[in-house]
Amino acid sequence: MKKIVAGSSSPMLAKNLANELNIEIADVSIKRFPDGECYVKINEEIKHAIIVQSTYPDENIIELFLLQDALKRMAERIDVVIPYYGYGRQDKIFENGEAISAEKMAKLIQQDADSVILVNPHKEHIIKFFDIEARICDATPTLAEYFDGKIDAVIAPDKGALEMAKKAGEKIGCKYNYFEKKRISSNEVVMEVKDMELTGKKVLIIDDIISTGGTMVKAIEMLRNQGVNEIYVACIHGLFIGNADERILKAGCKEIVATDTIETAYSKVSVAKEIAKYLSD
Repeated sequence: MKKIVAGSSSPMLAKNLANELNIEIADVSIKRFPDGECYVKINEEIKHAIIVQSTYPDENIIELFLLQDALKRMAERIDVVIPYYGYGRQDKIFENGEAISAEKMAKLIQQDADSVILVNPHKEHIIKFFDIEARICDATPTLAEYFDGKIDAVIAPDKGALEMAKKAGEKIGCKYNYFEKKRISSNEVVMEVKDMELTGKKVLIIDDIISTGGTMVKAIEMLRNQGVNEIYVACIHGLFIGNADERILKAGCKEIVATDTIETAYSKVSVAKEIAKYLSD
């Protein structure tokens, strides 16, 4: 029997995915000993397990490995859905002596998995680190649907997020662009959107991850200087380290929207339907 095995990281997403697939969530016990070590127990027989667990923060990594280990002793197939692929930013060696954490995580995860689904990893080539069936679920169209009819333009905070802004803009049916950075001095950088009139417009700034929020705050300030009427902020993975969300709202953002890959007060869009497409067969 196929069942969802929900880790601690994304219970709401696991429930939504179970509803989409019309299957049950397995009975699993997960607890912490006084010293912080994790204990897991699968309380029923499962033939086909779909684990839903992020690799962020660190304690969720160990929990994932233990869930996989317990399931490999009974299940015939294990599919691992990783809503947020932590350690994905170190995807190559930037300086001599560094570890490639994105690759190491892949090698460890695949030991007890038949397939892996990642939701918008920081870089798409991370998928090549896996030697098993690995697929990327893109939540951008679903996130964009939330803003259908609400905005006039989609802006990426930098050129690296332009493709995401393009997908969102095309889904909504509006123009898209990105912030170009211009260094004025050694400690001053100006961001601006060129070749697009934004005065009086309603604009969405979109990115894959919001961590400390510094880039978003700067982008909001720049858009306000360009006379934008309303500013919305959206991301797939909302980490909101520290008081990032408060600073973004204080800067002049009307609404923050994230998905349920990481559950916060801003998880207004579920990626369950997109993930289910890869698991419905």
